[in-house]
Order: sequence, then C-alpha cells, then structure tokens
Amino acid sequence: MNYLDKKINEHFGGLVVRKDLVRTVKGNAIVPTYVLEYLLGQYCATSDEDSILSGIETVKDILRNHYVHRSEANLIRSKIREKGRHKVIDKIYVSLNEKNDSYEANFQNLGITQVLVATDTIKKHPKLLVSGVWCIADIEYQFTEDTRFVPWILGSIKPIQLSHFDFDKYKDARSAFSLDEWIDLLVQSIGFNPEHFDFRTKMLQLMRLVPYCERNYNMVELGPKGTGKSHIYSDFSPHGILISGGEVTVPKLFVNNATGRIGLVGYWDTIAFDEFAGKKKKAGKELVDILKNFMANKSFSRGIDTIGAEASLVFVGNTKHDLSYMLKFSDLFEELPRQYYDSAFLDRIHFYIPGWEVEIIRGEMFSEGFGFVLDYLAEILRTLRSFDYSQKYKDYFSLSNDISTRDRDGITKTFSGLAKILFPNGEVSAADAEVLLGFAMEGRKRVKDQLMRIDSTFADITFEYEKISDQEKVLVKTLEEKAFPQFYYRKPKLEKELESENNRHVNQRMEVVTLSEEELLIKSGENSRVEFKSTLRWNLDTNRADRKMEKNCLKTVAAFLNSEGGTLLVGVEDNGNVLGIKADQFENDDKFLLHFANLINERIGRQYIHLIQSDLKEVNGKKIFRVECSPSSSAVFLKIKGSEEFYVRNGPSSILLKPSEVLDYSRKHFR
Repeated sequence: MNYLDKKINEHFGGLVVRKDLVRTVKGNAIVPTYVLEYLLGQYCATSDEDSILSGIETVKDILRNHYVHRSEANLIRSKIREKGRHKVIDKIYVSLNEKNDSYEANFQNLGITQVLVATDTIKKHPKLLVSGVWCIADIEYQFTEDTRFVPWILGSIKPIQLSHFDFDKYKDARSAFSLDEWIDLLVQSIGFNPEHFDFRTKMLQLMRLVPYCERNYNMVELGPKGTGKSHIYSDFSPHGILISGGEVTVPKLFVNNATGRIGLVGYWDTIAFDEFAGKKKKAGKELVDILKNFMANKSFSRGIDTIGAEASLVFVGNTKHDLSYMLKFSDLFEELPRQYYDSAFLDRIHFYIPGWEVEIIRGEMFSEGFGFVLDYLAEILRTLRSFDYSQKYKDYFSLSNDISTRDRDGITKTFSGLAKILFPNGEVSAADAEVLLGFAMEGRKRVKDQLMRIDSTFADITFEYEKISDQEKVLVKTLEEKAFPQFYYRKPKLEKELESENNRHVNQRMEVVTLSEEELLIKSGENSRVEFKSTLRWNLDTNRADRKMEKNCLKTVAAFLNSEGGTLLVGVEDNGNVLGIKADQFENDDKFLLHFANLINERIGRQYIHLIQSDLKEVNGKKIFRVECSPSSSAVFLKIKGSEEFYVRNGPSSILLKPSEVLDYSRKHFR
C-alpha cells in the first residue's frame, strides 16, 4: 500500500474500497458498478487484507445466491415457491394500474410482473416509477386460485444506496490532503490510476462529475470511441441515468399530459443522452424546443402550468473526424443531428469537454488503489448541489465586461462545480481559483467560438479576466486554438475550395523549385536563435516517454522568450538529420500538438502563449514541429516540481541562471 492509500484509509476508513475488487467480484453479473461497490462497502471497506479476502467471499456469495441472472430466472422463481420467501437483487420498475387503483412492480431480470407495492413505499422511493431502481427485495410466494391476484408478494424493499453519512466529517478530512493528493483520490474513486494522467487530463475526468453536484448544468462531450464518455453516467451513481439520445420523447423526459406524470427531469439529478451524435438521427421539433426552454429557464410547461426541475443534462457522442479536420472543414459540433445543430440550443451548453484530449481506455489505466465507495461519493455530490460557490473567484478576479450574461452563467456554474468537488469547504486560494476560472472559461469559449462559425449573428467576444491585485488582464484561449491557429481563426472552407487551393500550391511549387524556410534553417545549423531537438517526449536511448526530453524542449522555449527570441525545430537531430515527429509515438498529430500546448500552459504559463507560434511542417517527406518564439518583455520562468528555473540563450545553448544572476539580468534586459 503506497503513501496515498495509507492516508486515504487513515482519514476515510470504512468509506473507501480497493477499486480492483469490483473486477474481482463482478463475474458475469450485469449490474452497475455502484451496486457492486455498495456491497463491497458493506464487507470490504477496510485496508486489512484478511478482512478484504473474507469480504470478497461474502459479496460473491450474496451475488451468487441473490443476484438474478435472466438465464436463471425460472430457477429463482422456483426457489421462492419452494422456500416461500427469498431475497433478490434486481432492477425494479413500478407502474400505476388505474383500473385497480394500485401500484404494481415489475422485476427486470426475475421476469415477474404485477406485484403489489404499498403506497408508502412509493412515497419513500418515487424513482421506482421512473426507469426503475436497483434494489434488494424480499419476495414471497402465496398461491391462490383467484386468477385476479398474482402469487408474488413484495415483503420489503431497500434501494441500493447509502442511508446516511457525515458531510462535516468529509469536509474536515479533505483539509488533510493537498490538492494533488485530493485530485488523485477522486481519480482513483472513478476507477483510474492517476499515474497515467497529467493534471489537465485528470481535470477532464473530474469535469464529468460536475453535473452531479451542480443543478441545471448542461454539458456536451464529443470525441473518439472508447474514451469512457458514458461510463460515468451509467455505472457511477444511483442519482444519474443514461438514456439513448434517439429514444427519448417529451412525455418520457418532461411530462405525460395524458396521465399528468412527471418525466425523468423530475426524478434524476443527472440525465445523460448516450450516442447523441449522428447526423442521420432524428428528433422532434417539440422536444428540441422544450429542451431549449428547460436548459435556459430550469422549467417547462405542462398545459397552462409551468413546472421547475433541477436535472442536469449531458450530451455525449462520438466524432468521425479528427480535430484538425473539424476545424478545417466544419466545426466541433458537426456530428450532431440536424435538429440539435441549432445555435439557440447549443448556446445553452455551459461546457464542452474536448473528447479528443481524453485517452482511449486501456487495461493498465484502471486503478488498484483505494477510492471512495461510489455510493458514498454520489451522496456527497448530491449534498453539494445545495451549495453555491459560483462567486468565490470574485475576491481575486473579475470577468471582462465583454462577456455576455449567458457566457458568464456557463463560466460561473462550471467554476462552482469544480470548486465544490476540489474544495468542498468553500475555501479557495487565489492561485487555485485562477486555475479553475481559466478552465471554466476555456470550456465555455469552446462552445462560443463554434457558435460564431455556425451563426454569423453572434458577436465576437474576448474571454478575458482581470487580477484584482494588480489589474493584470489575462486572455483565455482553448488548447486547440493554441495548437491550430492556422485553422481556428477562420471560417471553415468547403472541401472543394481547399482541394483547389492545394492544387494551386502544388503547381506553384512545380514552377519554382527552392528550399523551404525549414530546410534553410536546418542547413544553416544551430545557433543562438535556432535549436534542434530529436523528440518532444521520447527518450530514444531508453525507448520510453521521458519528462527530461520535455524539459529540454521547454527550457529552450523559455530561454528564447527571455533572450532575443528564436526557433525550435522538433524532429531534427543535432547534426541536421530529419527524424520527424513519429519518433515521439503519439497516436496522431492532434495528440502531439495538444500535448505541447498543454506543456506550455502548465509549465511556462498561458500568459505567454501569444509569444509562441507553432505548427507542423514537412521536410524530406517527414513532419517536423516548428516553434517560433518572440522575446518577452518580462521574465519567464520554467516550473519544475514546485520550483521555478530561469533560462537564457548563450550561443547555441540554453543556460540556467542562479537567483542572484536572474535579478541582475532582468534589470538589464527587460523594460
């Protein structure tokens, strides 16, 4: 057990579980993760290995004897008949039989229907009426010759979710963890090993939790297949539900006017629309219109009445094309069904998770460490819905007046959600608030920038905040904006136009045979304004990713910024031999560019982004990465493991200055 796992057990003993145990006990039981962790939390919420092993066997016995497999439903029904009573774990749906004026339960796997349910049970657990709830239930069997009655009797029912918890204890225990430790605990709670993620990708994972702790929060995530977009909404919490984007109707989602029954938005904290993307999918105009009203006003109309609800909505789907293609030819919403490709609908989205940045899930990414029992974390997040941290940043920062009310709403709701997750006691420092605010602004800006591509009536807005302490203004950009400036700041061209443009460039190159600018730089060799690096992250000697390689590139960039500027070419050896960026072993060009932009953002600072221009160039049939740096008017420090280092150029090298030398250099060099 490592240091963090020991600390987790010390402060949250009995409320955490080793995450690999879920895979150990699940077998062929098709149940949500939170159901399994509920059972593991009863018997395995300890760090004692003997107790864990004993608890695993107990949970396996419970699943073996009480979980209902569809293929064994007849056997379980027979067991209930022979014993007279038996406890089952199953998903139970309840409906109102108007003819008999009674509530009747249907058991999903057991296959029995019309089981009478007491009215008090429905009052305690109203979600039974909407899409069903996983429960532990006692079923009795009493045969009667009266065909009007079914022989099945519901003895007792207990929804699988936590009955009580101490929220104040949770907040107090949080103070024992550093921010990095707390983030890693949450990432492990989701089920992932934090060692496989950097800070930004951890934050993207935690963004998926915001709809659970923020009321009426609207979010979209579009990206490649296999990144775990829907997992967090299907298996994570008893307060969330995942539905197919193509199957939802107005009566199911909002209200059935025939019966007066409220739909899903009245019962669930989070509703996720799976497989939402797909241009050929259809949705009724009525549904889109009522969705727009609900997302904007937190209410919907039923006849002459207006009904409020608190459900957060999440739209997840797959993209067919990579990031550069979408920016070049269309926009980041291109895969949505035509009815939802509506600027008024999309303007209600508070945050766009860039799914192309999320890693495809691999086996080694799953955690074997300790994390919160999901049911416990789900109740914590639900409790946090009653808090509002949206104004916590105002002690340190102010948003630009240029930002509209709807943009501001999206930014502050995201900030509030992240602050609740990371700082549940509401105490956020200026440095931490700046990180959350920048992240929140980026997510909303991603939405707004695409809206300006889709609808020319949207005015251009500067996403900027000001530091109250020194009135410094900070411009926020999305990561793809930094990585693809050549595509980001223009209206997308039609594919035929680009093909014609490319052909024209080819003809021009055939007419004028000359060396490219990059070839000339390589031919001239390294100097005080030019440096070559073989790779961005890959150590060619050890054949693995190595942070030392990243540091070598970043210190060159920092040195150029602190000196007279310069050009860094990645994918070129010191002797001028062109390797290309394939040596870095990224999945694609997008991943390479986004990784570099993220490194600059975290290790040098986003306030210097405007001084750094980068792009992929082709030399000798291979792609290299060119980084052009302009001189900075203030000192630029490279952040290294909690400290800062200051580099300048000295001939063809980047050298580290001592603290005493930094002050003298700054006085002479910077204005």
